Amino acid sequence: MTFRAKHLLGIEHLHPTEITTLLDLADRYADHNRRGVAHRDVLAGMTQINMFFENSTRTQASFEIAGKRLGADVMNMGMQASSIKKGETLIDTALTLNAMHPDLLVVRHPHSGAVDLLAQKVNCAVLNAGDGKHEHPTQALLDALTIRRAKGRLHRLSIAICGDVAHSRVARSNIMLLGKMENRIRLIAPPTLMPSGMNEFGCEVFEDMEEGLKDVDVVMMLRLQKERMDGGFIPSEREYFHRYGLDAAKLAHAKPDAIVMHPGPMNRGVEIDGTIADDINRSVIQEQVEMGVAVRMAAMDLLAQNLRAARALPQGIMA
Repeated sequence: MTFRAKHLLGIEHLHPTEITTLLDLADRYADHNRRGVAHRDVLAGMTQINMFFENSTRTQASFEIAGKRLGADVMNMGMQASSIKKGETLIDTALTLNAMHPDLLVVRHPHSGAVDLLAQKVNCAVLNAGDGKHEHPTQALLDALTIRRAKGRLHRLSIAICGDVAHSRVARSNIMLLGKMENRIRLIAPPTLMPSGMNEFGCEVFEDMEEGLKDVDVVMMLRLQKERMDGGFIPSEREYFHRYGLDAAKLAHAKPDAIVMHPGPMNRGVEIDGTIADDINRSVIQEQVEMGVAVRMAAMDLLAQNLRAARALPQGIMA
């Protein structure tokens, strides 16, 4: 089993064996992190640059911690107040980055495809930390690791993804990853938040929350992406919680041992009831945060291995 990717731009082009390879390594990192085992030599001498064109404290902090635990020199570039706002193009940014000779570049961008464009222009490994409505691969991978550790497997499970499917790159990446691993995926959302054609992805589509949650193994709630909404997608947050917020009555339709997930940050009382979010017997939301660091450590480790191997080749062979 190998991981051959030069970049981690999405789930779409990953083979199931590559996903398993990454999750197996992340599983070991998760256990080592709990025991305080250091891995400072893995990325020693390598430079990691985090470029976040959108604010995301959780994801950026997770990547930063992951890089530092592996011994990388980590730099955060504050793109919110950078030369981008002064008119610099993405291509110019890539040229500037190449002059700095980074090894790992972590990018979050509000436009779909922007991270892929950067990856084509820079001489380093690129990790997509979320681009527009396109993908968020490390979130899907950490969700997969959380499910595998909680359920003992990552195949032939019934998994419900509930909420703002239309605006969620997390949903898109999870649908692809979980589908590759032979799971039964149910999507639950009001019609205004459900993209058309989701049946073509092999998903079952439900408008009724209780019907959609019947006998599922995993309940994955999604955040309302209010910053990406330009119209009245829901009548009110109160009404949304009444119909689509996860509470004890709705969760009772899932299997008794079903786990509850949320990528965060949570809107308590809108997408999920606080008592459900904090239920240590059902909620694995804090485990998701923990697994995020391990997954990002594994991704950077594997990409760094491939980068070192490529740089060792004689000039011209990489093409």
